[in-house]
Amino acid sequence: MLIKKLRLQRGWSQEHLSQVSGLSVRTIQRIERGQKAGLESLKSLAAVFELDISSLQQEVDMTTQASTADTDNKAGIQVTLEEQRAMEYVQGLKAFYGHLATYIIINIVLFAVNWLITPGYLWVLWVMMGWGIGLISHAVATFELFNFFDAEWEKRQIEKRLGRDL
Repeated sequence: MLIKKLRLQRGWSQEHLSQVSGLSVRTIQRIERGQKAGLESLKSLAAVFELDISSLQQEVDMTTQASTADTDNKAGIQVTLEEQRAMEYVQGLKAFYGHLATYIIINIVLFAVNWLITPGYLWVLWVMMGWGIGLISHAVATFELFNFFDAEWEKRQIEKRLGRDL
């Protein structure tokens, strides 16, 4: 998450970071998703962001709040829990909009094919309806329209399983 934050602060795409660091886009994607980076990758990224390798190697404390200052972190770079959640939400939003765009484009093409081949029977409506259900499900999850399984539900289930309060 730290690499992603640094990249986004500069307004860079993953492709641009790939070009300036000499790493592949796939490597940057893996690092941003939380996989451990190799020493050579860290050296490249540290050089690009003008940081020490040790500041990139540090693990982010998930309980750190936005108001807490890290005195050991001289560069002032850390990813707070709030920032991490915001980045995850935006990633989910990006995935949903990609899904929506794909749905629209593919269904336009299928509608054209349907109209040219069998204009008397609109079978494409079945495709649109089936895929549309999946798209609606994706929207509900992304925008949290119905939050049946929220944190309180999780807590109740854990307490029920343990037979005691957390």
